[in-house]
Amino acid sequence: MRIVIGVMLAALALYVVACVGLFLAQRSLIYFPQPRRFGTPDSLIKLPVDGAVLDVSVRPESGPRALIYLGGNAEDVSASLPFLGQTFPGQAVYLLHYRGYGGSTGKPTEAALFADALALFDMVRARHRQVTVIGRSLGSGVAVHLASMRPVDRLVLVTPYDSIVGIAELQFPWFPVTLLLRDKFESGVYATRVNAPTTLIVAGNDEMIPRASSELLMTRFKPGVARYINVPETGHNSISDSPLYGPGLAGETVRQPALTAN
Repeated sequence: MRIVIGVMLAALALYVVACVGLFLAQRSLIYFPQPRRFGTPDSLIKLPVDGAVLDVSVRPESGPRALIYLGGNAEDVSASLPFLGQTFPGQAVYLLHYRGYGGSTGKPTEAALFADALALFDMVRARHRQVTVIGRSLGSGVAVHLASMRPVDRLVLVTPYDSIVGIAELQFPWFPVTLLLRDKFESGVYATRVNAPTTLIVAGNDEMIPRASSELLMTRFKPGVARYINVPETGHNSISDSPLYGPGLAGETVRQPALTAN
């Protein structure tokens, strides 16, 4: 009996150590900062925020319309500037390098990303009356929060999720991730407060975000607010290679059945 109890206590101790390790390492599992590899000094502005100075890759335009792009957790958003400039002609384009990404100072956290996106929106909105917000992967959670707090004209979510918690529970089923996670990115909670016309663009074979998570997020929006575009035969990172991707971002009609929130 003593041996059994000893084994059980040792197993419990190992489990506690594993939980502590997961808790301490969690942000290194969420954020993968990338350097800025593209652009010129003319395509970059600095945005001072509380506790950091952020890089923002830009394509300046003086007209009334602008686009804000919030990228994935391992994305150098400067690489998307040419494509987004072509997809949104005549519009100013602003791509946020999160804290620790590009040349931005500071360290990324959910609270910091949320606050920084709001600061960028406020700066952009002061210059342009109509602002579209695109969030991809991790950035979809930042974008939903932003649209729940500010008068966004249009919201686009690429490979979105309902909650990071739900995804983490699938990856770490033996751990109490709800208690351990500090950065939960609960998009479904914020989606209920979004009034801007919203498009969800989902990869048909997404190997990172379960389809069920994207579909659950779709149901969180108010009736008539959101539409759902499935991009078949694409993965999480290859979705932008599809000919459906650009038209979906731009809000053009995509020739496939689109789901609407009930």
